[in-house]
Amino acid sequence: MANKRLVILAAVGGAVAAFGVMTACAALQREYKSGIVWPEPAVVIPGKTDSEPPSDATVLFDGKDLSKWANGDKWEIKDGYAVVQKSDIVTKDSFGDYQLHVEFATPEKVSGSGQGRGNSGVFLANRYEVQVLDSFDNKTYFDGQCGSLYKQTPPMVNACKKPGEWQTYDILFTAPRFDEAAKEVKVLTPGYVTVIHNGVAVQNHFALQGNTNYDRPAAYEKHPLKQPIRLQNHSNPVKYRNIWIREIKALEGKKPQ
Repeated sequence: MANKRLVILAAVGGAVAAFGVMTACAALQREYKSGIVWPEPAVVIPGKTDSEPPSDATVLFDGKDLSKWANGDKWEIKDGYAVVQKSDIVTKDSFGDYQLHVEFATPEKVSGSGQGRGNSGVFLANRYEVQVLDSFDNKTYFDGQCGSLYKQTPPMVNACKKPGEWQTYDILFTAPRFDEAAKEVKVLTPGYVTVIHNGVAVQNHFALQGNTNYDRPAAYEKHPLKQPIRLQNHSNPVKYRNIWIREIKALEGKKPQ
């Protein structure tokens, strides 16, 4: 019995000593401060659902009209969505770095195969294409399937839903920067694209290689920071709805002089 008491006392004594050491160490610790003075982040009220635009978003298509798009009158609007027809449409406004939300549905009635099945595209800065395609049980070249940066990289995974089902793209785009003083095209930083397809990351901060081209390698051409967004007509009646955008800018902190 005496031995048990000694063991208990030793354990208690050890715990008290350890606590004392921890308390002493805590007293010696100091909070790290970077010295950077940050502006207060703005308050943004999120949408009630993942599809609903947050409070600071610009709605580009609300299901009623395409008045914010050049050639928007060429597409058919019904039941809260727009159907691709006749021509590409391009936003009348231009944007720099942004978060873009797009919902689309490829035709429920399957017609064609490969690139001829549910083909359209979301062109960032009017030239860098995030491919739209019915890639549910539909084989084609991998850097041309849904979720690809067309002819530059395939999606990391195929997250397509069945034909006719509504799908979502949430895209983060950082526009490329060019040396404005250079006579030739000199890229200071490339464009970057992250794509979340139906809640699944399919592109992770991919560095664009240049303009989207079908018949030649991707190559940059100098362009202004802000450019419009284009939705492609590829002769397939793809549907679009609920399109909104948020221009984004990183907070800039300053160290006191």
